Amino acid sequence: MKSKVKVIPCSGIGKVLGLIARESALRVTGELLPETTESLCLAHIVTGDDEIVAKIEGQPCITIDGCAKCCAQKSVEAAGGNICNKHRVIDFMKPHRGEEHGNGTRLTEDGWKFADELAEVMAEEAKAVLEGE
Repeated sequence: MKSKVKVIPCSGIGKVLGLIARESALRVTGELLPETTESLCLAHIVTGDDEIVAKIEGQPCITIDGCAKCCAQKSVEAAGGNICNKHRVIDFMKPHRGEEHGNGTRLTEDGWKFADELAEVMAEEAKAVLEGE
């Protein structure tokens, strides 16, 4: 069996862009590609949890960060993950200017549409990674 592509969002607690990152990653792993992708807790990656690090080392990973600090990307790299694609929610914002996406705890209809759009992008990337294995 092929390994699952890891889709790892930032924590971004209290920030709408972090919530969008988390919800889009959960949509990929829970709805769009549940058999071929999985998400792992960033806190466990950051703290070096042996079980989680073992799941990441050398494995294909897609990260999505809510801000320019890129904590998910940097943490996955430090844990030895093979980052196939990395994203920042803010880089997808231009066509969404003027929309109200919600807040750190609740997305609006526009926020959910935006999260779904990002999920579709990452799902296509995950499919491409798996086809290349």
